[in-house]
Amino acid sequence: MKKILFFLILSGAFFFRIYKLDLVPPSLNWDEVSHGYNAYSILKTGKDEWGIKFPLIFRAYGDYKLPLYIYLTTIFEAIFGLNAFSVRLVSVFSGVGLVLLAYLITKNLTKDDFWGIFSAFLVAFSPWGLFVSRVAAEANLGAFLFALGMYFLLLWIKEREQKHLIFLSLFWGFSLHAYNSARILVPLGFLFILIFLFLFLKRKLRGFILPLVIFLIFLTPVLTQFLNRSASARYEWVSLLDEATIYQIGEKRANSNLPFWLGRVLFNKPTFFLFYSLKNYLKNLSLNYLFFRGGSHYQFSLPGYELLYLVTGPFLLLGILLVLKKKDLFQKTVLIWFFGGFFPSAITKDSPHVLRSLFVLPTPMILTALGAKFVADFLKKKSQFGGKLVIGVLFIMVLISFSRWWKNYLDVYPKIYSWAWQFGYKEAVDYVKETYQKYDKIFFSKKYGEPHEFVAFYFPWEPKKFQEQREWDYHANWYWTNGFDKFVFVNDWEIKNVKCQMSNVKCLLITSPGNYPEGWTKMKTINFLDGKPVFEILER
Repeated sequence: MKKILFFLILSGAFFFRIYKLDLVPPSLNWDEVSHGYNAYSILKTGKDEWGIKFPLIFRAYGDYKLPLYIYLTTIFEAIFGLNAFSVRLVSVFSGVGLVLLAYLITKNLTKDDFWGIFSAFLVAFSPWGLFVSRVAAEANLGAFLFALGMYFLLLWIKEREQKHLIFLSLFWGFSLHAYNSARILVPLGFLFILIFLFLFLKRKLRGFILPLVIFLIFLTPVLTQFLNRSASARYEWVSLLDEATIYQIGEKRANSNLPFWLGRVLFNKPTFFLFYSLKNYLKNLSLNYLFFRGGSHYQFSLPGYELLYLVTGPFLLLGILLVLKKKDLFQKTVLIWFFGGFFPSAITKDSPHVLRSLFVLPTPMILTALGAKFVADFLKKKSQFGGKLVIGVLFIMVLISFSRWWKNYLDVYPKIYSWAWQFGYKEAVDYVKETYQKYDKIFFSKKYGEPHEFVAFYFPWEPKKFQEQREWDYHANWYWTNGFDKFVFVNDWEIKNVKCQMSNVKCLLITSPGNYPEGWTKMKTINFLDGKPVFEILER
């Protein structure tokens, strides 16, 4: 019976992650399209879109994307072609993998299959994991690999076999090339192992040499990338200490009425960083964020809806308190994982951030299962149903909460928030494909971000030709593509200056609503799913 139940939960996790995957979210955003086209370019030419052969970090727009998600995507594109379904599949399997890991870890903690299944059930239908598993999110792959490494760390704590540390090094090493949060948590994790598990437990370091060598092999490219600044480019965009902040710190110090030495102590980069990191960290643990309103980034969670179901909150708190009281290193490590997983979100802007704190998964569900087990065990001899009624009600309440969330995610979210997904590019490119031969020049507004990537993806454009034809420049820490072939990409505020000068030249213009020069004939309007216009297509 338990095996059947687990199979149904795992099947449900897969079904709800893959159902209408190409339609909800309603379109691919620019990061997903970039992943997809770079994977396609690797598949066809062995080079990324910039012509770099098998890179260990992808330049993309100048945000330097980590490579593992892109390389794995080539497998699905080879099977299913270049489309939204292929691009999102890596994340789907990563999400299902987290469900399986929740089962394995909880089963080891409780020595009971049922509580492993219960934990897997919570991960399978959690809004936090489910939403991100339907997006081509590097963070989801990174979270899975990090959790897989944690599973082998926990096995090592339990069994002390070196093979578990080797697997830990491998999966944590791969996570370094999946998502940037790992580049913060994994080195800290290895430091924790060295200091606490070996020095504190008085164990020899000899057994850790091979795992450490494996880890350093994975770490070496990361250090190289930091030296040439490709690895730090993304962090500079999200860092708490940007140029504006540093200027403000100087202003506060200069305008302070405090003694000079005290002003320097209070107003400096370290104190600012520590204060706001702590403030951000506490935001990540807030009830409003976790159980009521969720994140404020429309592409990573359902706006106004929880990340974790409120009905599981008391059991999560109970699970945390129980583990705090115990001296069991196995359980304590899970708790450290839970609290440590929020750290990458805390030290960046826009906190709390659903993706940057994703590495906590699946610990909230594991701790919730521990709390539920305690309640069930407590009631076993004290109630007529032996605690089964409470757990049964909890199951039902989670399913009811999930049904409410899923209905809104499937029916309401795409219509209201299609604008957040750069909806309309596919429809615009489809129109261009049908009429491509009629025009000598095609102008495309940059208003909604990086139209070249959508054109290259949805045509799809032959990668070798794209690499040769691309016209670009670099400024403001970004690589701007200005044209290729007959396409010209224009800033939205410059669209009215676009000219189709020669009488024998026929031009097409894809622009934002109402923004076009005189004398052009409107051919088509493309709307968001809520009916508001996103593009107008004109010719001359």
